[in-house]
Amino acid sequence: MTKNKKIVTNVLFIVMIPLIILLGIYLFNDRKYNIISILIAIIACIPGFYKYEKQDSNMLLIVIIAVLSAISIIGRVAFGLVPFFKPVSAVVILSGLYLGKEEGFLIGALSAIGSNIFFGQGPWTPFQMFTWGMIGFISGIPYISKKCRESKFALSLLGAFSGIIFTLIMDLWSTLNFQDVSLERYGVLLVKAIPVTLIYIVSNIIFLLLLKEPIGNMLERIDQKYGIKEMGE
Repeated sequence: MTKNKKIVTNVLFIVMIPLIILLGIYLFNDRKYNIISILIAIIACIPGFYKYEKQDSNMLLIVIIAVLSAISIIGRVAFGLVPFFKPVSAVVILSGLYLGKEEGFLIGALSAIGSNIFFGQGPWTPFQMFTWGMIGFISGIPYISKKCRESKFALSLLGAFSGIIFTLIMDLWSTLNFQDVSLERYGVLLVKAIPVTLIYIVSNIIFLLLLKEPIGNMLERIDQKYGIKEMGE
């Protein structure tokens, strides 16, 4: 991917998607969340169009993205009876580590909107799409990706960081849905969410350590045979 295309990707994920979410909150009063979710999904696909255009061999990478998204969705549904203890973040992180930033974001976004078919769509869906998307995006940053693939300790730190990020962004959504938006209210929500955040952290670390070998080895074998990392570059 060229430098200009990387800039476009970063702008889309870090600037445009948050602006669209805020548009949904303040212009549509969170009533058009389905439209906002679809827009986010479309935007998340745009970097893929850049990277895969006119390259039939990249169909394999698209299939892998679909499979990992399905694993993430099924994992969330399977642990539906266990509050806050889910493998979604772990699968999204591993997707970013082994496939790249753009693929990590896309899989995170698809995991949220896909699993909410079972858990219920709502104004929280765009925020979940962005949150899990950014977790995948951060995981795909080359330096972070390299360190976490080599070290279980670094991988665990990323899992803990992702649990904190999830709370920070989702509690921001909760704060914005109050009429009297304030940093004080946001701080109160964060403090109340500490027990849940700790569950997120523990859940992420456990699932990362359990899934790194099977998912990581599978993606490495496919990469050795078909060069999927080169496809995404």
